[in-house]
Formats: sequence, C-alpha cells, structure tokens
Amino acid sequence: MRRRDFITALAALVSQATLAQAQTYPSRPVHLIVGFPPGGTTDVVARVIGKRLSERFGVPFVVENMPGAGTNLATAAAVRASADGHTLLIITPSNTINASFYDKLDFDFGRDIRPIATLIRSPFVLEVYPGFPAKTVPELTAYTKANPGKINLASFGTGTASHLSGEMFQMMSGAQLLHVPYKGSAPMLTDLMGGQVQVAFDNLPASLEHIRAGKLRALAVSTAARSVTIPEVPALAEFLPGLRDQLLAGGRRAEQNRPRNRSCAQQRDQRRACRSRHCRHAREFGRDRAGKFAGRFRDVH
Repeated sequence: MRRRDFITALAALVSQATLAQAQTYPSRPVHLIVGFPPGGTTDVVARVIGKRLSERFGVPFVVENMPGAGTNLATAAAVRASADGHTLLIITPSNTINASFYDKLDFDFGRDIRPIATLIRSPFVLEVYPGFPAKTVPELTAYTKANPGKINLASFGTGTASHLSGEMFQMMSGAQLLHVPYKGSAPMLTDLMGGQVQVAFDNLPASLEHIRAGKLRALAVSTAARSVTIPEVPALAEFLPGLRDQLLAGGRRAEQNRPRNRSCAQQRDQRRACRSRHCRHAREFGRDRAGKFAGRFRDVH
C-alpha cells in the first residue's frame, strides 16, 4: 500500500484580486475550520498551531469544529468563505479521498485550493478494547474469521482514512469486520473503551494516553517500521508485508491564482509555528512535527 499518511493541513482561500486590496494580513480574527469534533488529533493540531499563530500575529486564530459528511461540510464552508486568507481549513486524507469517493460535491478540492505547508506526520494504531480476546494481529484475524459479521470495526467517519485503513486491513488479512462509522475520533474512542465496539483504527496521538493507561490495547501501528513512541507495539508490516498506512500530515491551501510571495511568507510563518515550543514535544503525543513547504504536500495530493 502506498503511503496514506495522515495529512493534517491548513488551507487558505485567498484570491489575487483580494490580496491586491489588502494592506496587512491578518487584519481581523482568522478562523481555522476543522471537519471533526473537539478532542481528536486534527482538533488538537489546530489548537496548538492556532495558539502559536495568534501569538505571532497578535490576532485570534479561532478553531471552528464542523463535523459531518466525512469533512465535506467543513471543506464546503471554507470554499464559500471570503477569499481573503482569514478562513483556513485543516486538511486530512479525507479531503483527497472524498474527491473520488463522492460523485457530486459543491467544490473541486484540487481546483479550488492548493497546499502551503505540512504540519505533522502521525501513524494509525490498530487497537481493541481491553476485554477483547485477541491480543495480537494474527489472533484478531483468526477470531473475526471464526465470528464473521459479529465484530465491529469503528472508524471516525465513512470515507475517512480510518475507514479505508480498516478496509485495507481486511482486504490484505482476510479479517471479517462490520464497519461502524462515527463523527470523529473522540466519540469513537468513548464507545471503544466502553466495549460498544471492539476494534478501531485511530491516529496514534488521540489514543496514546488511553493505551498507556490500559484503557485500550494496541495491536499494531500502521507504519512500515515500529513507532519510536510505542516501540513495544509491532508494525502491521511485520504481519502483512506491503501494508504501510502512515499518515502524512499536511498543508495549508489557497486559491491557485494566489501570488507566490504571499504563499511563501505564510509558509515561513507556518514553519516557525511548527518549530515552536508547542510543537517540540510532538513526539510525546505520538506524532512528528513537519512544517514542510507546499511541494512535499503537493506530491501526495
């Protein structure tokens, strides 16, 4: 499997005509739109970066959570906003997945917005609730085959990277699971820890503390090699060679006709934010800080 890195990205919708009239940026509060509920990795990243950017620019960077339709509601809201750079969208793999998953959308993701900066990089973790009988990936596969259609696989939304990770796992392992979608990582984890669902793919930062506290059992991480954060947990590739589902954590986006000098300036600001003290401890939460320029993000679009 080619990398399906968890791309968390900022997207700015800025037109050349509007920029020609702009005196300074930002001139008022900036809205960071997140397509998931509070508490998940995407939300946490937005708040960390927003805090740093607020300190740098002297204006509030306000996080707005708009879950639903696999992040399409959030993306549509960002596209409809004034193209002046004061509305930013946190992008995940769902944005690129949805381009082929849905026949009709109110926007063209590739046409309407383009990348500016990569933020973080984070693996998925295959996990179960502590009372589940399987303690390894082979045991999980065997148990689901012995109980077809009885074991639930939770995801943080239909068409999200969490969902597709589960489908890829089933395809390659032969496991038989029943998909149960949620509107984000936080509500999914609540039911997983309570045993209402049995198995899930979640990005590691959101689950890490629950794993360390014994509230969840990690069976494998989705990267090609073991994570430095939880090296005792095997990589899926150890059981299923070729299955690599690392999540590339992503960039801002802006309208295609945006002046290059403005994009480069915001790229530099984003890199400073990712290098700040807020992001230096990123590995403690199971993610790698990135802050790369747009070209790296464009490679995986």
